[in-house]
Amino acid sequence: MATMRAIDIKGGTGGIDALYINDQTPKPQVDHAKALIKVKCFGLNRMDLLQREGKYPLPPQAGKILGVEFSGTIEELASESERGFKKGDAVLGLAYGGAYAEYIAVSTHMLIHKPDELSWEQCAGIPETWITALQAMYLIGEFAEGKSILWHAGASAVSIAGQQLSVANGASAVFATARSDHKAEFCVKELGAKAAYNTETTDWAAEVLKATSGKGVDIIVDYIGPQTFAGNLSAAARDGRIVNLASLSGPTFKPGMPEPNLQQFVAKRLRFEGSSLRSRDEQYQGKLRDQLVDHALPKFKDGSFKVLIEKVFDWKDIQDAHRLMESNKTKGKIICTVS
Repeated sequence: MATMRAIDIKGGTGGIDALYINDQTPKPQVDHAKALIKVKCFGLNRMDLLQREGKYPLPPQAGKILGVEFSGTIEELASESERGFKKGDAVLGLAYGGAYAEYIAVSTHMLIHKPDELSWEQCAGIPETWITALQAMYLIGEFAEGKSILWHAGASAVSIAGQQLSVANGASAVFATARSDHKAEFCVKELGAKAAYNTETTDWAAEVLKATSGKGVDIIVDYIGPQTFAGNLSAAARDGRIVNLASLSGPTFKPGMPEPNLQQFVAKRLRFEGSSLRSRDEQYQGKLRDQLVDHALPKFKDGSFKVLIEKVFDWKDIQDAHRLMESNKTKGKIICTVS
């Protein structure tokens, strides 16, 4: 059996120190519409930390290797592959798992041709991040021109993408939250948010209501969960959509957290909906890939949209990369190069 190098976890799950490069990992095979990609770079996502610890519900298509977004070159194509791809093509793509490796087998329905204007590192930071933002905005949040939107964790990679998409696609107002003044200022000056609020020092929900003359915002994209739940109900406009993508403040309400007024659900006719891109089927993800190609890729090429990278690591330093992500001090993507 052919082997390759890949990031593995001693014992199957564990802390950062359990990460290592396993040079006896089976090399993936291609079938149906899949391509074999020689990976140049891969992007880190918060789900990688949870999966490493055994706390992420993996979809059946995902193997044990971490990583869902990458850039690289096509080495082999199966017989049912999309006609637009050929051996040697430079691509970026989305996967159910397996990107922390020298090679990955992935459906050609989830590949995008790499723009010459972008680096391998930038391309590895696009697929999961920008497709998640598009999904949250349009498919779940029902965004349309003229609607207002709030992105929590404004300096996170998905919210960085989301704020740029919101501004470019005609939001009436874009708001963000962050846990420091520095990050809040970054959202306004670099991403075009109308205002951004430090959740540690301000009543952000009250500030949003003040900035919208009491109306609230039409769409809220949230990753925090219990800690922001009450504020979301207050800050949402009538017929608002609250999109929940994660629960970084924990799975349950804890003493001291703001108490929600559940009557606001009825009074405002609110909809609260959770979503996970990784658990969606290939057809669903493929539609979002096409939307990314049609609506975002031209703006990457002309520089209107920016892929903001916090730091690039050699994959031999994967432990340091995970430590940086766990620090919550980043503004943008963490990328690893496969050396």
